[in-house]
Amino acid sequence: MGGIVIAILIVIGVVVVLSLVAQLGGLIIAVVAWMLAGMFAGRILRGRGYGPVMDVLLGLAGGLLGSVVLGLLRLGWVGDIWIVGNVVVGIVGALLLVWLVRAFGNKDFAR
Repeated sequence: MGGIVIAILIVIGVVVVLSLVAQLGGLIIAVVAWMLAGMFAGRILRGRGYGPVMDVLLGLAGGLLGSVVLGLLRLGWVGDIWIVGNVVVGIVGALLLVWLVRAFGNKDFAR
């Protein structure tokens, strides 16, 4: 009887770990896609990137902002298109972020 309980606990533990790994994998894919989005946004806005660190930060912030904005516009489904959707969401958010900072703050930001 004790062996059955241990086997059930092991199965439950494996299922929980696999679930967490799957969710973490999705998050890692989104972060990598947003990093690419920062690089693409830098190319669109400047003709060249802002450097590796700023491209990553711009992409991450743009990905978060793009997710919120597209969700409010009921276009959140765009992010569900595997990697391409995440990159598009990140680019839209990064472009919007740079535009907002330029409009309401530093005119020379990200030039």
